[in-house]
Amino acid sequence: MKIESVKENVNFRRAYHQGRSVVTREIVIYWRKNRLGKTRLGLTVSKKLGNSPQRNRIRRIIREGVRKNAALLPPEHDIVIVARSRCLQCKSTDIERIIRETFSA
Repeated sequence: MKIESVKENVNFRRAYHQGRSVVTREIVIYWRKNRLGKTRLGLTVSKKLGNSPQRNRIRRIIREGVRKNAALLPPEHDIVIVARSRCLQCKSTDIERIIRETFSA
């Protein structure tokens, strides 16, 4: 399953305000059904979390955790993941575990 990116601000806002959410110490996950027939992933990593290499590392770790659990993700949804400060110390296995716990029900 190919996962595309959520790029437009309006889609991020829809996920924040109209979607479901799960909050953990490392990340916040929002998801909302879309009518596009594909799953899209949006990542938000604030400048408060560090400089550019640190933020890019967090994005890579989250993308890898999502990629390994792509089969568990709900189809035809926009999924937005917001990194929190604890994410600076986490590994992709931590993100995998959170995604597995969130979407395997």
